[in-house]
Amino acid sequence: MPDSLQRFIFDNTDVRGELVQLQQSYQDALSQHHYTAPVACLLGDFISAAALLSATLKFDGILTLQARTGGQVPLIMAEASSTGQLRGIARDAENATSEDFQTLLANGNLAITITPHQGQRYQGIVPLDGESLAQCLEHYFQQSEQLSTRLWFASDGQRSTGMLLQELPASDIIDIETRREQWQHLTHLAHTITDQELLTLDAHTLLHRLYHQEQVRLFEPSPLCFQCSCSEQRTANAIKAIGQQEAEDIIEQQGAISIHCEFCHHHYRFDLAAIRTIFSPSVH
Repeated sequence: MPDSLQRFIFDNTDVRGELVQLQQSYQDALSQHHYTAPVACLLGDFISAAALLSATLKFDGILTLQARTGGQVPLIMAEASSTGQLRGIARDAENATSEDFQTLLANGNLAITITPHQGQRYQGIVPLDGESLAQCLEHYFQQSEQLSTRLWFASDGQRSTGMLLQELPASDIIDIETRREQWQHLTHLAHTITDQELLTLDAHTLLHRLYHQEQVRLFEPSPLCFQCSCSEQRTANAIKAIGQQEAEDIIEQQGAISIHCEFCHHHYRFDLAAIRTIFSPSVH
C-alpha cells in the first residue's frame, strides 16, 4: 500500500474522517536511528497523528507535535507539511523499554504548533495525562476546537496507521438528536476495529468492513512521504541569526561551523569563505 491520506465523509451526516497509512515514510524516519521497539511504535503514532491533524486544517505550512516529558522518552516530535511531507524523531530514549504510555511520557506536555508559510504562528498545549496519544489529542480537540473528535492509532515498527472521525459544524438539515445518534453510531462501529486490521487492510477494505451499511464518500487519496525540511539555506539562515562576528569566532576556534540534522543525518559544513558569503550584502 502506498503511503497516503484518505479523506472520507458520511453522506447525510455531519461527520467526516481521515485515514493515514504509512510504511515507506515510517521506515525512512526510523532508518537513521536505533530506537527500542516501544519508541519506534510511539514515534509511528506521533507521525501518523501529525499527518491526520494537518489534514483537519486549511493552511500552507507545517504542523508540529512535540512532547517534553519526565518519562523514559524526554522528547519526541513529528512534523507534517501541508504538502504531505513527514518527519519525526525521539531523543535520549535509548533505555525506553516500557509499553505503557504514561511511563514513556510521564509528567509531560504536548505542544501542537502550526507554522504557516505566511501569517502568524499558533501553538496549543495539552497535558499528556491520558492513557494514549489518541486520548490526549481528543482532549485537545474538545478544548480548542470544541468539535467531537475520536482517533485510533496502530504502529508495529514496520507500518503505522491512524484514523480520525470528527463532527462537522452543525448543519440546518439535521436535528440535534439525530446528529448525536449518528455520531454515537459511527464511533461505536469504529471502536470495533483491531490494530491488526488497521495495519494490514487497505483504505477501501477497511472502511467497507466498518461501514458497509453506511453511505461513505471517499475522496482522492493524498500521497505522503518522508522528507526532511532541513536545507543549506535554512542552515545558513540559522548561522546568520547568530551574527557574523560570532560565526567568524567559531571558525577561528574550530576551523569550520558544522551542523548536523538529527532527523535525516545530513551534515552541513561552512568554512570562512562560506560564512563571508552568507553575510555578503549581495546575498538575500
